[in-house]
Parts: sequence; structure tokens; C-alpha cells
Amino acid sequence: MEFALMTEPQAGGSYDEILTAARWSEERGLAAFARSDHYLNRTTAPPATDAFATLAGLARDTSRIRLTVLVSPISFRHPAVIAKSAATISEMSGGRLELGVGTGWMQEEHDAFGMELWATQRERFERLYDSLGYLRAAFSSGAAGFRGRHYRLEEIDVLPIPEQMRIIVGGSGKKKTPALAGRFADEYNFFVTTPEDAATRIAVMRDAASEAGRDPDSIKVSMMGPILADADAASYRERLGAAAAARGRTPEEHEEILRNAGVPHGPADRAAAVIDGLSRAGIDRYYLQVYAPVGDLDYDALAASFGAVGA
Repeated sequence: MEFALMTEPQAGGSYDEILTAARWSEERGLAAFARSDHYLNRTTAPPATDAFATLAGLARDTSRIRLTVLVSPISFRHPAVIAKSAATISEMSGGRLELGVGTGWMQEEHDAFGMELWATQRERFERLYDSLGYLRAAFSSGAAGFRGRHYRLEEIDVLPIPEQMRIIVGGSGKKKTPALAGRFADEYNFFVTTPEDAATRIAVMRDAASEAGRDPDSIKVSMMGPILADADAASYRERLGAAAAARGRTPEEHEEILRNAGVPHGPADRAAAVIDGLSRAGIDRYYLQVYAPVGDLDYDALAASFGAVGA
């Protein structure tokens, strides 16, 4: 199992604070550093940076860690802009960019900035399908071109062609999203769930990959969510109590919620057992997702959680 740190800078985070988090992740030896792509934190607007602009900075200010966007809404940018931005950052980073794309979902964000979020799920997925086909064509040699319902690309070589860049399809859907991932993605990502539910989603993805003539084993599967764990029982109970109190719950109530959601939690042996169950279900990478402003990250707590699961 690989591990990565997932941040949500729409909750607040300057470039320097994001760089600190990325360098901490790199120094710890994590597989990737990820950030979301949002301009609004639901209905509030703390200082929020642009995903592609900050990833370009990280491309030059880090050296080894893979840099990931989870995920860029196609409602924000035309696929040509996504393709050119991603190829540029990939070149700047020496091939370390991982490009996540999704339909977009936060209506408040689109309304606030005057961007269109297509009214129906059908159109959103049609456009995601077209965008993925467009990106695959743009990132390949041979001037294949693309003709879709909503987007088109002429039969031209789109240079530079990014090296080692993986396309990630992420989302919460149980049918359309894994099917799109199977057809187009190098990685399929979804929010933390139980091993049983994860296995069902992965099966849909693998079937779609086989139908598209792709090798299902070539597609990485990743999950993002919290980890609440520590080295020993006493330390874990202290952290559990603090997390529960912050949400107005008892420790027992909060632990039950974590258990039912499939979240890795507990002292090291128990948390590692949860991770093992996810691994056996087919999960290859786990992104520890933190919603706090990036400048407020508790690196000691992050280190304890990663350490408890063997990262």
C-alpha cells in the first residue's frame, strides 16, 4: 500500500503553506502530495489558491514526490486548457504530475464565480466522457484527434507530450465513474468506504477496462479519507476523545461512525488491520485527507497516523 497526503486549500492556504506540506510529505517518503481544485469552501471564501498554479510552483520547489490534483472539475476549464496546463506542469516537474479530473459538483462555487455547472448529471458525464477522450488524444503521439458531442481536437500533434503522467478519474458514483475510469484512467479514486463496497466499485471498473480492451491490472485504485490512529491504545484514546468532542459526540459514537465508514482507526495493530483489509479489496494507495486550512496542519498528528499504518 502506498500512502499520500491530501489537502483542501479552499479552506485556506497560501502557496508557502502548501509548499511546507508538500516538502513534509516528500521528506517523509510519501508516494504523493495531493490538493483539491476548488475556489470556494462551500459558502465561505477564505484565501484559496488555484490548483494548477500552485502545482506548477511545487514542480520546481520539490524534487521527488509525485504531485496530484484530486480532482479538477471539467466545468472550470476547457479540456484544451487542462491538457496544456498539465503537460506544462509535467515538463516542469520532470514527469511527476498526476492529473485527476471529475464532473464538478459544488453548485455554490459555480454560482459565486459565475461559472456554468451543467444542470443534469447526464450532460456532466457526457462532458467528462468527452474530456477524457480529448485528453487521451492530446497526450498521445500520432495526431489521432478527437470528435465528441461537446469537444473536438483536430488531428494534430499536441506538444509537449507529458512523460509518465497518469490520468485519475475520481468521484463518488458507483456505476458511471468506475466505468469511465476503466475506459480511460490510469488510476481510479473514490472516498473511503468498506472493503465490501470498494470491491464492488472496483469490479465495475475492471469490467469496463476489459470491455475497452485494456488491462484492468494496469489501473491503480486509490482511496481518500481520514486516518485516526496512533502507536498505542492510550495515545489513540486521547486522540479519539479530542476528535469526538470537537464534533459533539462521545468517543464511542465517533468510533462507531469511523468503523461503519471503513476509516482506518485505532492503535497501530487495529489501524493496520483496516489498511490490510482495504489492500486485499484492491486498494493500492490511500490518501490521508485533511480538511483543515493548510497552515493549521498538525504534523505531529499526521506523523502519528501515518506511522500507525506503516507509512
